[in-house]
Amino acid sequence: MALLTLDSLSLTYPGAAAPAVRDVSLALEPGDAVALMGSSGSGKSALLRLVAGLERPSSGTVTLAGRVLAGPDAFVPPEQRPLRRVLHDAELESGLTVRDVVLDAQPKGEGLAHARGMLALFQLEEVEQRLCGTLSRGQRQRVLLARALASGAKLLVLDEPFAGMDAGLRAALLGEWRRVLKARGTAVLFATHDVGEALAFADRLVLLRAGTVEQQGAPESVYEAPRTAFAAYFLGGTNLLPGSAFGRVARTSLGNVPLNAEARGQVMLSLRPEALRLLPDTDGVAVGGALRAEVLERAFRGAHVDFTVSCAGMALVVRAAPSSPLREGSRARLEVAGRAEVLEETVG
Repeated sequence: MALLTLDSLSLTYPGAAAPAVRDVSLALEPGDAVALMGSSGSGKSALLRLVAGLERPSSGTVTLAGRVLAGPDAFVPPEQRPLRRVLHDAELESGLTVRDVVLDAQPKGEGLAHARGMLALFQLEEVEQRLCGTLSRGQRQRVLLARALASGAKLLVLDEPFAGMDAGLRAALLGEWRRVLKARGTAVLFATHDVGEALAFADRLVLLRAGTVEQQGAPESVYEAPRTAFAAYFLGGTNLLPGSAFGRVARTSLGNVPLNAEARGQVMLSLRPEALRLLPDTDGVAVGGALRAEVLERAFRGAHVDFTVSCAGMALVVRAAPSSPLREGSRARLEVAGRAEVLEETVG
């Protein structure tokens, strides 16, 4: 049986023209990490507040560990729900030390060693005697997470859990925290705007648009097989390419493009930037199946470079290694090096 079940959950605020959450169904097993993603106003925070009990649903049910927490004939107030929440407005008692905050959150019988284990997990050992009112934003966020985990709750409801942390620390925490959550069977439902964070940490992504679920699935499946242009763009950008499909291939302005699945007729394709290859074209002559292109823009992203190129009457984004010698104004050869995904809906 699922630990948390949301069944046809909806929320409409008084006076609102449209629901903030519309007919959302979702299930979390023990140990699951599920990321809610979407643009501002998509319903991420509203959905978390429904689970936490800070909002009452207009319709639908919330069930946790077999108990209905919210529904047509039931509503359990937030302080009585067997979960821990860290939402964007969460506060810490400024006059308490970091250690005392974590100790106070623990179940009876857990001692100082357990608290210090939580502090070590979030790299807070050096500030355990500090008053919470003296901490930086990132340190406060880590204390909130340590307190939530120390409580022993089987469900954590988190809004932007790594906000305020520097990139290096966030990367160091993600893997170890995920391992501990899995070992304890603790499920996490969290909202984030950080695509990299969601892809690295979550077992499942739930992409929201206008309060409804646009697409959900394993991070790899949602990234590699987006159903809509919105999903494709949101998870890191893509190139939209019209074509005519015949089986596992589509005719396009870039030539014949291989597809991830069979299709027939007129289609709109999502072709990720890494599915294109860009090579220098010193003599200005296209070779083989390559097309001539011109580099319009070069954007360094650290681990890779994104080129915007003009080719076949379109502006395309191509991802390459930072060592690429191409610069703005360079002539190049463009090749399709991967497969495209056929979109079900193209309105972004």
